[in-house]
Amino acid sequence: MNIGDRVRLLHGNEEGIIRKISSSGRMQIEIEDGFIIPALKSELVLINAAEKQHFGDKPVEEKEIDTPLPISGPKDQGLYLAFVPINDQSLSLYLINDSRQAYLTHASEVFGTNQRTLLAATLNPGEAKKFDDRLLKEMDEWPAFLLRFIPIHNTLEKAIPAFERQLKMKATQFFKHLSKAPRLDKTAYIFPLEQTTKELDIRALNQELDEIRPKSETPKTPKPARSIDLHIEKLATDPKGMSNSEMLRVQLESFDRNLDQAMASGMDEITFIHGIGNGVLRKEIHKRLSQLQNIKYFQDTQKDQWGYGATLVRIS
Repeated sequence: MNIGDRVRLLHGNEEGIIRKISSSGRMQIEIEDGFIIPALKSELVLINAAEKQHFGDKPVEEKEIDTPLPISGPKDQGLYLAFVPINDQSLSLYLINDSRQAYLTHASEVFGTNQRTLLAATLNPGEAKKFDDRLLKEMDEWPAFLLRFIPIHNTLEKAIPAFERQLKMKATQFFKHLSKAPRLDKTAYIFPLEQTTKELDIRALNQELDEIRPKSETPKTPKPARSIDLHIEKLATDPKGMSNSEMLRVQLESFDRNLDQAMASGMDEITFIHGIGNGVLRKEIHKRLSQLQNIKYFQDTQKDQWGYGATLVRIS
């Protein structure tokens, strides 16, 4: 494909002429409405010379673009967000009310937890309101649009629920929405804003359930004492009848349990008093500490009181 070739989009009704080919292979196509849309080579098909000669510059099978019909969300609802091309670079944003229902309308752009209001007004039946302009090349940087609609009821009648829609534009889908804009009589990219009653009912039901559902708090892990005495006399009621292996098992279980609680409760340090003895308990504790990743360091401590019989553990 070369500049000047006439091509047709595989996933749409548009056809046009290649006006520019970038180094990355992305092409700019000038379509019949006089503005340019980007496309990849894989999304295009070349209209060959024989087809041109036989059918002229029109596509083989010319289809009229359907005008969007009003959405029946409640009855006669037809609300649209429209992007109307100003030229091949800029778009004007409109909200269109193609229904017989008036709405209080609020449009904003969303930046994470922050919002900026673009429009706050009444949108009467058959009315279209422009609320912003955008550059086409900056589409990837556009924030999401949050659109809220509150029906206006001037007489006593069955209420239509308020609703909202949030849209984030993506180039892969955006250019498939080219159609004739209701009430504007202009070609534009049209996005219907249909109310889904079931979705709103579920949302309201969930909110009501949250209000009546008892709040369950996650139990907090209790903090152990900052110094844990692992002498067997402190851990067992009758240590005299225990073997050395049984005493070591009880001491290490207490060490593991208290260290886990210290880490889970957010303590930054804890001291284990294990005594000197034959050094087996101290050696096993140091071995286990050296294998843990969330330990900053450990060292002998309180030597004036315990000699080498206590270990300070710093938790990261």
